[in-house]
Amino acid sequence: MNQKRIDISIVVPVYNSSESLSELFQRIQNEMSRLQLEFEIIFVDDASKDNSWEIIQKLKTEHAGTITGVRMARNTGQHLALMCGFNFAKGNLLVTMDDDLQQSPEDIEKLIRKQSETSADLVYGVYPKRSSTMMRKTGSYFIRKASKYTAQTIGEGSSFRLFNRNLVDKIRDHFHSFVFIDELVYWHTTEIETVEVSHSPRKSGKSGYSIFSLTKMFSDIVINYTAIPLRIMTWGGVTLSIISFLMGIWFILKKIFLKTTVPGFTATIVVVLFSTSILLICMGIIGQYLYKIFNHQMGKPPYTIRKVI
Repeated sequence: MNQKRIDISIVVPVYNSSESLSELFQRIQNEMSRLQLEFEIIFVDDASKDNSWEIIQKLKTEHAGTITGVRMARNTGQHLALMCGFNFAKGNLLVTMDDDLQQSPEDIEKLIRKQSETSADLVYGVYPKRSSTMMRKTGSYFIRKASKYTAQTIGEGSSFRLFNRNLVDKIRDHFHSFVFIDELVYWHTTEIETVEVSHSPRKSGKSGYSIFSLTKMFSDIVINYTAIPLRIMTWGGVTLSIISFLMGIWFILKKIFLKTTVPGFTATIVVVLFSTSILLICMGIIGQYLYKIFNHQMGKPPYTIRKVI
């Protein structure tokens, strides 16, 4: 028996969004019907604390042939939840979007049209104006700009994206404990386009990202996808060595030619404490790399699926 052809798969990572899921599904369904596309939706529940999973189960019962529900055993974050969803997607095109209705399902047509016109591997939806809190806007801005210069991404875009099948097949093979999809994309293609889409105010709930989680994401990007910390340690060590060498020469010359000693028990203690703190920071950075290598060698899974419906 031949499987139904799927034109487009829509992967939605879900976290504490029980109030928006039914409306999100209905709007996606209406848009796909209008575009006359065969579609599927993969809801990946990232260990929500509300009744999001119960809503997904209800939608699955009502629309069995359209919805796949995946429940994670623990919270892993948006990017790993998406990578999990990629493994269930069967469409020729794949769209990722958030669960909070700030991204409009009616804008999917813009992504499809742009991809059709340009044959791009990836199309980002970009916002002319974001409807988020100032704290979230600021955090997201620095993540985007930092990723541009540290992880070599395009530095713009959003979680509202359209992939072609070929690109999805390439990036879903990266099975690691930390994944930054926008960097993985850039490893495999530069055929990337953008199109303006709307960004609506959040109707309910609050963002799953805090300043702490955005800061953690930035540090994970830097450690996992760049050598910047190691370069800072190397050049910082070289710089401090040169400064120490020059200071040592200066003190020796003063003692030989000016017959002066350099007093300063306090200064010595400060220098020792400063040097020790630098060493501890460097050891901590190296420890982060070793910890990630250890987890990878031990085969620690980046995520565990509790249930699929």
